[in-house]
Amino acid sequence: MYTIKEAAQQTGLTEYSLRFYTDRGLIPATQRDTNNRRLFDEEAMSQLTTVKCLRECGMSIEAIQRYMALGMEGKEALQARLAIVLEQQKMAEQQLQQAEERLGFIRRKVERYRMRIAEVTEE
Repeated sequence: MYTIKEAAQQTGLTEYSLRFYTDRGLIPATQRDTNNRRLFDEEAMSQLTTVKCLRECGMSIEAIQRYMALGMEGKEALQARLAIVLEQQKMAEQQLQQAEERLGFIRRKVERYRMRIAEVTEE
């Protein structure tokens, strides 16, 4: 079992984010000790990793709530979970394409500046 501080260190999330995610019901496997402090077992840690990745991909809190709630429904919800992940995959692919376009622009600028600097130093 991990305390909130240990879970934050393991996942790279802040303790504030962990509290927010657990309060919003995004981490169903979260438990509490006798002093009502949050405890995270391996299942909860796996759920945290999933939530973190989905957030980093730009998924909304509401969509993550739906996705995690569907996970509690078992096999009957697999198709619905797949649809959510496929939609997120589509968005991530668009973001990747946009990032590649921006990187291409920056690379062209770097090359132009290097060429101009080389021309200036030759004079």
